[in-house]
Amino acid sequence: MNISLCTISFRHQLIGLKDIAFWARDNGFQGIELWGVHARNQSPLAIHNAQWMAAQGLSVPMISDYLPLHDPDLLRSRTLALCAQARTWGAAKMRTFAGQQSSAGATQEERRQTTRALREACIIAADHGLRLLVETHPGTLADTLAATCDLIDATDHDALAINFDALHVWEGGDDPVEARRILLPRIAHYHLKNVSSRDRLDVFAPANVYSAAGSRAGMVPLFQGAYDYSALLAEMAQDPACEASLEWFGDAVFQILKADIVQIRAQTRQEVPETAEAV
Repeated sequence: MNISLCTISFRHQLIGLKDIAFWARDNGFQGIELWGVHARNQSPLAIHNAQWMAAQGLSVPMISDYLPLHDPDLLRSRTLALCAQARTWGAAKMRTFAGQQSSAGATQEERRQTTRALREACIIAADHGLRLLVETHPGTLADTLAATCDLIDATDHDALAINFDALHVWEGGDDPVEARRILLPRIAHYHLKNVSSRDRLDVFAPANVYSAAGSRAGMVPLFQGAYDYSALLAEMAQDPACEASLEWFGDAVFQILKADIVQIRAQTRQEVPETAEAV
C-alpha cells in the first residue's frame, strides 16, 4: 500500500514543497497529494518539480481540486487546466466533488446537470489519459453508498472513479468495509482521517476546515477516533496497487502524520524504511 500526505495539511503554514518532500521521504511516505491551489501556484520554472520529486522516491498520485460543475462554460477551461497540471506533475488522477447538493435534497434537474457535467469532464480527462475521481462526501451526490452507485451509473463513463473517504462513508451510514467491496472496481484512491465522535463530524465542513480560525475540536489521529480502521486497513493492505492519503487538517501536522503512518505500517505489517526519523 502506497501512502501519501496531502499538502492541504499545510494550508495555513509557511512550509515549502521541498521541505515537505524531504520530510515525507524520510518518514515512510511514497507520495504527495497536491492541493489544486498549490499545484496552480507552483512556478513552471520551479526546481522542485515532478522530476525532482521522483529523484526523492516520491510521486504525485493525485491533484485534488474543485471543478465548477454548475458552469458549463467555465467547466471545460478549468478541466483542461487541471489536466495540464496533472500531466505536469505526473499525476494520473484528479479529484473533485459531485456537486453541492446532498443526494436526498437534489432535484432531478440538479442530478442531471451534475452527471452531465461530470461526463463532460470525464471525456476531457480520458482524452488526456487521466481519471476523474469523485470523493465520497456529505452534501454531494456521493454522500451514501447507494447515491454513489447511482452517480456512477448515471455518469456512465469509464474515466470516472472514486476517491473513497472512509470516514465520510461511515458518516453517511454505511459500513466502509462493505462499501469498499461494492465500489472496489471504481475505487482509485482513499482518504484516511478520523473524528472523536459522530457529533463532531461537522468539524470537517469545508467552511470550517478552510478557515484559519476554524475549530479543530474533534480532529484526532487515525487510531484514536470513533471509526475503527482495523478491518478496512487489513483489506486495503491485501491490494498491492492500493494508494491512500492521510488527510490531516489539525495542528501538529508532522507529529500526527508520523505517528499515524507508523501505526498503519505496524497494523498492516509493512515496515517503515530505516531512514524514517521522528520530528
